[in-house]
Amino acid sequence: MELVFLDVNIPTYAAGIEHELKIPCTWIMEEVVEGRLNAGIDTEIIQEVLYRYGAIRQWNVGARIARNLLAIIPTIYSVTPDDSHHAIELFSIVGPKGIPPRDCIHAAVMKNHSITKILTTDMHFDSIEGVIRLDPMEYYSQEIESQH
Repeated sequence: MELVFLDVNIPTYAAGIEHELKIPCTWIMEEVVEGRLNAGIDTEIIQEVLYRYGAIRQWNVGARIARNLLAIIPTIYSVTPDDSHHAIELFSIVGPKGIPPRDCIHAAVMKNHSITKILTTDMHFDSIEGVIRLDPMEYYSQEIESQH
């Protein structure tokens, strides 16, 4: 089963308040837990969760989400010096297009581990060469339809 990179917005929407993306993202997380979706993250995803929930002063929520991610995601990549070098080169190219540095790190980790697909709401991944963005709403709809 092909590994798909899971961006931080998937568990964030799943854990968050009611939103049009809550159900699809919760379903995606359940697919990971049940082993029907082979998902991976990098350690930067944990940092993003802690940063976001720290910024809104919900430290316990952030810690819980981060712990849960570490427990349920089968593959967690460290960010290596090679990843960092690749992210810097990528950032010099796509940074001017508005792509955030953290997402350059994710794309570099993906490239260095031959991962081509990312589940994310962030459309700017569409402009990174070699990355195929899977929109969570579309992914959910297609998978639900294929099960019927």
